[in-house]
Amino acid sequence: MVFSSPVFLFLFLPLTLLFVLLAGRRHAQNTVLLIASLLFYAWGEGAYVILMLAVVLVNYLAGLAIERLPSPRVSLVIAITLNLGALAWFKYANFLVDGIDKLITGGSFPPIRLERIHLPIGVSFFIFQGLSYAVDVYRGQARAQTRPGAVALYISLFPQLIAGPIVRYRDIAAQLEDRRVDVSLFASGVRRFVVGLAKKVLIADQVARIADAVFKVDVDHLPPAVSWLGLVAYAVQIYFDFSGYSDMAIGLGRMFGFTFLENFRRPYIARSVREFWQRWHISLSTWFRDYLYIPLGGNRGGAARTYANLLVVFFLTGLWHGASWNFVVWGLIHGLFMIIERMGFGRVLERLPRPLSNTYLVFVVLLAWVFFRLEDLTEAWHYLLSLFGGVPGDAHLYYPSLFLSHTTALALIIGVLGALDVHAFLARRLGMASAPDALGSGWRGAFEVVGLGILLMLVAMSISASTFSPFIYFRF
Repeated sequence: MVFSSPVFLFLFLPLTLLFVLLAGRRHAQNTVLLIASLLFYAWGEGAYVILMLAVVLVNYLAGLAIERLPSPRVSLVIAITLNLGALAWFKYANFLVDGIDKLITGGSFPPIRLERIHLPIGVSFFIFQGLSYAVDVYRGQARAQTRPGAVALYISLFPQLIAGPIVRYRDIAAQLEDRRVDVSLFASGVRRFVVGLAKKVLIADQVARIADAVFKVDVDHLPPAVSWLGLVAYAVQIYFDFSGYSDMAIGLGRMFGFTFLENFRRPYIARSVREFWQRWHISLSTWFRDYLYIPLGGNRGGAARTYANLLVVFFLTGLWHGASWNFVVWGLIHGLFMIIERMGFGRVLERLPRPLSNTYLVFVVLLAWVFFRLEDLTEAWHYLLSLFGGVPGDAHLYYPSLFLSHTTALALIIGVLGALDVHAFLARRLGMASAPDALGSGWRGAFEVVGLGILLMLVAMSISASTFSPFIYFRF
């Protein structure tokens, strides 16, 4: 079930809001939300909801064992082993077996036979949340929950269940026990949800038509102009798709009284790769920082150790996104430029005019997206060459306007301007900037309400005329 589907918008969400409202007391509301969250996941994954419940059980028991047994480190190691073991089996077993088979091909060993293992939606997200609960209890940053239902709700809460943001237990532990939903919080949640829905349906889904069409063409036939068009369209698509989902998750959380931390802060206006990761998928980058980079030693062991730690983190960041070497290459590109910036180039970027340093960042990120989009490394390399005229190309057969319609071109223009924060710049210049998380007051508030109504109408029209379009990050 996706947030942009009619079933969710017009059946699941209204009924869940109604039942939570009727439940009254906080524990009763939590029970309703837990049941709704399990139904939400079972709708798309069926029996794999048992896997999620197993993750809940493992981490709930781990929390109790860490606090009550004499060897908390042993309990933590067992929890980490079981969590990462489940993740490795469902996400990486086929990848590892395929790699081993390639190594032993032609030798005296027979190939390993392993049926394709289904990858449950959102498994990386809810396992990482379970891990953070166990680690936070071990570190003393949170108390172990005595009620399994609270841990189950934390891990399975449907707004952020299948594509994040990754929520830390310590950030919402108090909200599980005591939260209030007032009119202003609910209104800001509705506002955030509608904006996220519009980002997904009106921009991401439209520019996806451009990107999909370009990336389907034999890469050796692509002239540079078309290659750049497809790459820019994909960069806009993945940003508005994923940040749109995060906006909807944050908005839904507010409707039920939860406050989730931000996951995106205009990453394409960053001036360095380091700053980009302070703005892009913040919940993942901070997770790796707090639970991997710092425990590895961070930047405390000298330059060489710091660079090695960065490579490990970005290698695993790429691998987290998918069991494929193209994701590893994508992660290592970011890691390499992080190292280059730490070696001194970062200070150069700080002294450059903002347009120049931002151009550098966008250029690096765009080139890296090629490996994120294309699984075949040879094809990805040829696509990079096509950007600079390094393949034959056919400008007579393929030209930019062939891949554009009035609707997709408009969506691409709005997407590029929005990703570069042009609208916020203009609003500040005109003195119209407002708080991003609350409706304005007076005439400005009325204007925003009308605007949200128009967005909802356009979204409804688009949904009624389109086919199923899942979020990109569902597969991670």
